Amino acid sequence: MNKQNTVKEPFIHITRRVSIKPVYSILIRLGAIVAALIVSGLMAFLLIEKLSQNPEKIGQYYISLVKGSFSNGEMTWKFFKNTAVLLCISLALTPAFRMRFWNIGAEGQTLMGVFGAISVSFYLGGKIPESLLIVLMFVGALICGAVWGLIPAIFKAFFNTNETLFTLMLNYIATFFVSFFLLKWVPSGNALGILEHGWLPTPIHNYFLIIAVVAIMTVVLFIYLYYSKHGYEINVVGESINTANYIGINVKKVIIRTMLLSGVLCGLAGFLIGAGLDHSITSETVGGRGFTAILVSWLAYFNPLIMALMAGLVVFLEMGAEQISQTFDVQGAIPKVIVGTILFFIIGCEFFINYEIHFRKSHKEEA
Repeated sequence: MNKQNTVKEPFIHITRRVSIKPVYSILIRLGAIVAALIVSGLMAFLLIEKLSQNPEKIGQYYISLVKGSFSNGEMTWKFFKNTAVLLCISLALTPAFRMRFWNIGAEGQTLMGVFGAISVSFYLGGKIPESLLIVLMFVGALICGAVWGLIPAIFKAFFNTNETLFTLMLNYIATFFVSFFLLKWVPSGNALGILEHGWLPTPIHNYFLIIAVVAIMTVVLFIYLYYSKHGYEINVVGESINTANYIGINVKKVIIRTMLLSGVLCGLAGFLIGAGLDHSITSETVGGRGFTAILVSWLAYFNPLIMALMAGLVVFLEMGAEQISQTFDVQGAIPKVIVGTILFFIIGCEFFINYEIHFRKSHKEEA
């Protein structure tokens, strides 16, 4: 009878941490990075034939990982450019995420920003002064991005639709929208090609202006989110809609205003891509960066300053994977698997920062 009523304590018990010292959280993250590098090196040894046959070259794997971003001056500029573009899209998502509005539509919103800039260049390029053309491209990109962010905001505010599904589906609609116009612009089915007009000026270096704009944007958004009335309202709505209503915050207005801001910032990213980098458009122009930006924003706890570091880390790994592929003549997804392993450890360490694991004590320990 006693045996039936006895309830055994589980062997593992997980509880949420109330708080953790900053030193411990830093040590956990550093430990995760070290473990990730060790495990990724082991995986590279097992999966890459040249390393399996020549174990002494394992150091070359780590050298290639670094050389992908910093082998020369041009690669370093490319690293900062890729980081800036990814960071710009991540920053665009952040106001909505802090409001707990799960905007999964940055891919489509950024693509529409590129479309807004390129369509202005396509129709007006060579017909008006270059300076005016660039201004109109900028305005067109911001309007298109804003509209694509405003649509799900209105439906969420007035009809309480699921913003995750809504914004996700808008990505596909944006892709088909751009594909339709490409068929209209180029009936033969060939690519649009590089447009001759509407190029951003390139002082110091081709990528300098893009990097400078995103750096300024990072600081401004940090101040906006942490030290402005709008940022306070975003946080309150994110914590509790009932609390926001109780203290007199217009929740519908905040939702629409915040998503409008996210769409505008995605439009800015689209302008930088269209006028500063590609000078053309395809349905794959954004290249998945809208989805990668979700990871970057989440890893940074929606803090714009930390986000710059996270964006740099992701780009470093991506460029390192490309270099590994070239160095060891690896085809297929093996480099991406290695990068995914590193990211898995980095993401997984957040669990140990937020939760504690307790093991069942033995009877001797209890005594």
